[in-house]
Amino acid sequence: MKIIAIGWNYAKHNEELSQIRGNGAEPVIFMKPDTALLRENKPFFLPSFSDEIHYEAEIVVRICKMGKNISQKFAPRYYDAVALGIDFTARDLQRKFKEQGSPWELCKGFDNSAPVSEFVPKEQFADINNLQFHLDLNKETVQQGNTKDMIFKIDEIIEYASKFFTLKVGDLIFTGTPAGVGKVSVGDRLEGYIEDRKLIDFEIA
Repeated sequence: MKIIAIGWNYAKHNEELSQIRGNGAEPVIFMKPDTALLRENKPFFLPSFSDEIHYEAEIVVRICKMGKNISQKFAPRYYDAVALGIDFTARDLQRKFKEQGSPWELCKGFDNSAPVSEFVPKEQFADINNLQFHLDLNKETVQQGNTKDMIFKIDEIIEYASKFFTLKVGDLIFTGTPAGVGKVSVGDRLEGYIEDRKLIDFEIA
């Protein structure tokens, strides 16, 4: 399986990182290896190579059917469930790589940098394109998002990504993060919700 992630997909998050992109731009895609996955709300251990690990809460889509060059109108056939994920980012490394024009793998794809909750069948939600989610840090809400505010909707992402990558059963797509990202420290607790369902609850170690 592979993890496809979308960068800069919420306008307010782009503003907070001074990364302004117009709605006409193509999606920004980066990848995480399968070793980035962290499941079952296991603790996240801060790595030694960064002093500034940031949380980024995202809706994650699970691919259920192999496909290539998928058109938007058929895209809903290719995913069956959604989850809440955290795209942990070594922000200090990312700044350095952006200045150098270097790839992002080391700041985005390190071990356990992609915690993912259990998956919920998409049919259990009224509208995937109007899905509320939020993240709490130590009982305080730090991120709130809604999929209606995505610059590129889920079906658009699938159409675009499948031009370049054959999507396979079990692949995951991280769809981007809203504003409110920030640093985590040892002892912090992250709790994340889609609508009123608590799906993420783990500690930083």
